[in-house]
Amino acid sequence: MEYIIGIDQSTQGTKAVLVDEQGRIAGRADRKHAQLVNEQGWVSHDPEEIYQNVLLAVQDVMKQNQIPRESVRAIGISNQRETTVLWDRQGRPLALAIVWQCGRARDIAQRLEPWEEAIRRKTGLPLSPFFPAAKMAWLLEQNASGSGCGFCLGTVDSWLIYRLTGGKSFKTDYSNASRTQLFNLHTLEWDQELCQWFGVPMEALPKVCDSNSAFGETTLEGYFEKPVPILAALGDSHGALFAHGCHQKGMTKTTYGTGSSIMMNIGTTFQESRSGLATSLAWGMDGVVHYVLEGNINYTGAVMSWLKDDLKLIAGLDELNPAIEAANPADTTVLVPAFTGLSAPYWDHEARGLIYGMSRTTGRNEIIRGAVESIALQIMDVVKSMERDSGISIEELHVDGGPTRNGYLMQFQSDMTGSRVLVPEMEEFSALGAAYMAGLTCGMYRKETLFEGQKATVYERRMKAADRERKQQLWQQAIHACRGK
Repeated sequence: MEYIIGIDQSTQGTKAVLVDEQGRIAGRADRKHAQLVNEQGWVSHDPEEIYQNVLLAVQDVMKQNQIPRESVRAIGISNQRETTVLWDRQGRPLALAIVWQCGRARDIAQRLEPWEEAIRRKTGLPLSPFFPAAKMAWLLEQNASGSGCGFCLGTVDSWLIYRLTGGKSFKTDYSNASRTQLFNLHTLEWDQELCQWFGVPMEALPKVCDSNSAFGETTLEGYFEKPVPILAALGDSHGALFAHGCHQKGMTKTTYGTGSSIMMNIGTTFQESRSGLATSLAWGMDGVVHYVLEGNINYTGAVMSWLKDDLKLIAGLDELNPAIEAANPADTTVLVPAFTGLSAPYWDHEARGLIYGMSRTTGRNEIIRGAVESIALQIMDVVKSMERDSGISIEELHVDGGPTRNGYLMQFQSDMTGSRVLVPEMEEFSALGAAYMAGLTCGMYRKETLFEGQKATVYERRMKAADRERKQQLWQQAIHACRGK
């Protein structure tokens, strides 16, 4: 038996999964890393700790499953996308990595507001400190070592590839490059004008390659006797889209995590969003790129954690459905979790969370139901924006992530969007997508059969039209209220 190793380097930790010749996950190992938050609220990671955890996670999954080292055919990497690293040519970090959710580069983004529309047209992204361009500029301004050209700037995929190959390979893929706000989606190259505006030298950026390129070889610092090729690199959301088999125009997936990424494959032609979404690249394969529309939501799975850890309304997630079943069906309570403003498609950073429509019947159970329903209602808004931008009706919504285990949420999602919701049996779709792409690249898999027969639980709309419209109207009223309108 031969295997592909999929590495998912995410915000909270690193996963290594073994994927067998049938495309099934045969083992998994996890290593968490420290979340470094200072008194100013800046969020950082230690790049060296992340790299060491990648080495350890791979060794863990091999040992736990007693896999011979020579049976690993290739490696694929997925990564937390906008987290930004600065390192020297010897592979030494020159600063802590700035995590995607960190807004410390806000002043830099504000300085560039006169070019905001031009930046959006070139990159498909709204000007924001959450993208790497502003983070890179901040790192260069704060680190004297940023002078000259003896340094590298990149996202976590580039950092890992550089270290895993001993500095021989300094590359990234189209999906990660498209999230930097320095990459022109029309020319498919680093943009000289964007780099000048942000003050980022182009020679410090990695070479942009197809997502299924040969990114180099690694022995994991001597763990493998013979070098193993790295044959795929993808942003984590893009990896999930690929693993779901969403390879055709109009196919859409939602990843439910702390937040959520809703992503639609829009084919091989750039399309600008007019409905509050971003345009990015899904991937590049064999010289052809696919574009996506994407909407990101800050608080989805985090709402469940808020109910448990902050409000103490539940002791565990197993209490959610009993509370929802006990809630008064006539109660009109709606919760909008705009704790740090509203993200896609509204992008209103001044909005604040609220509980709307309460009555004397409102209690613990009704608030819990409103919180769970808010996840699906936020995703509904993004799905509707995608349908407006693309002109495509979303008939099926492929989903993954921990919250998809909640049957009430998945049924409610189908009722609100009108789409069939497909919950797959397998998990870890970001790592799986990178592994599948690497396996296809080395010839271990055939695309015609790899994605066939993926088993899934299917939810279809069953709510009465009047009840659905009432829910949607109350949600829109609550959105207007939290925005002060």
